[in-house]
Amino acid sequence: MSAPPAAEVDIYDPRVYARQMPYDAYARLRAEAPVSWQSEPAILDWPEGPGFWAVVRHKDVSFVSRTPKVFSAHAGGTQLRDPEPDDLVFVRQMMLNMDPPEQSRLRGILNVGFTPRILEAHEPAIRERARALVDGIAERGQCDFAEDVAADLALLTLCDVLGVPAADRQLLYDWTNRIIGYQDDEYADVPIDPDTGRPLNPRSRKALADMFAYAHQLADHKRAHPGNDLITTLLNAEVDGRRLTDEEFENMFFLFTVAGNDTTHSSVPGGLLALLEHPDQHAKLLGAPALLPAAVEEMLRYAPPVIHFRRTATKDTELAGQRIAAGDKVVVFYASANRDEAAFDNPESFEITREPNRHLTFGIGPHFCLGNFLARLQMRVLFSELLWRLPDLELAAPVQRLQSNFINGLKHMPVRFTPTGAAG
Repeated sequence: MSAPPAAEVDIYDPRVYARQMPYDAYARLRAEAPVSWQSEPAILDWPEGPGFWAVVRHKDVSFVSRTPKVFSAHAGGTQLRDPEPDDLVFVRQMMLNMDPPEQSRLRGILNVGFTPRILEAHEPAIRERARALVDGIAERGQCDFAEDVAADLALLTLCDVLGVPAADRQLLYDWTNRIIGYQDDEYADVPIDPDTGRPLNPRSRKALADMFAYAHQLADHKRAHPGNDLITTLLNAEVDGRRLTDEEFENMFFLFTVAGNDTTHSSVPGGLLALLEHPDQHAKLLGAPALLPAAVEEMLRYAPPVIHFRRTATKDTELAGQRIAAGDKVVVFYASANRDEAAFDNPESFEITREPNRHLTFGIGPHFCLGNFLARLQMRVLFSELLWRLPDLELAAPVQRLQSNFINGLKHMPVRFTPTGAAG
């Protein structure tokens, strides 16, 4: 398969992302080869893959995302690397890896629990937790923001919304690291199949048997002891006379554990880093608190937590002049689309007053992120408690990035500030 000259850039190797986001490579691709064939070499104990089409322009990412009949989430799943055949059967049972109309049915059930009215009811608890987290670092004068603040807020909010008992919160944190951090040596814990002695896919159902068993037990507990939480709502919701099956709920729990925790865990430090690296914008926001909602949108555009998602072509087609064969992998890069010169003025600049701001951080089309309202709410609340309380926040040392070509994450973010007392 012929590849344009720009296809030689590397946007696949997770080690590239551990150093920095490859925005220069994305820009070159947008200019020279907006739909380019990329190889999947054997790296990090991964076998060689068949390759994929990288889609990097805003308009093309939008088109692929809105055309599930041609670019399917179900055919091969949504992860860049091909799953094993047994794992493909498993991942296809998740809403993230479905196409309409089945995806629409499950999303209809989820919509019952994700209305703004329901999620807004959690704002007082989110604010209380955010204030307590800032209290916890305020007197110290320094902290690891990614670990000491962002991770805890995302985890505590998720557990509160889902209705997970406080004693079990560490379990969700550990599962998230296993699922998201499997490309990074700091978090990688590759389980061994006791039946074959071979390494398991860390994201497979067999490797996460403890998480799925917990989800089943939690569902049983909520049915017997319903509460004012999302899990109880979903277990009792009906669409067209149907409720979630046990397996559907367990797969939903997997999705909540990852999407509900790690995306916020990544977007909060990513947003703060953008602000601290642009002191003029930091000062502008401190002087005009009403700009915070717009600033959060610019943080989400500038530092999106999810780098890409994969689709599979269901038939021979053409995109941006490139012929794509049925069965080819087609990977849409949100991180590139958010810096597209054709969609944004001065896209490489961080501007908290940007308007309009049609970023694709939460996707577009049938898989638009259900949790977008909750993610935005957490960011607005945390930054309202943090920025004016510790106005001289600055980086104390270079950040350490997650080694992942999927999640744009910061593992460690040392910051310093003038110590202050607890809030009154």
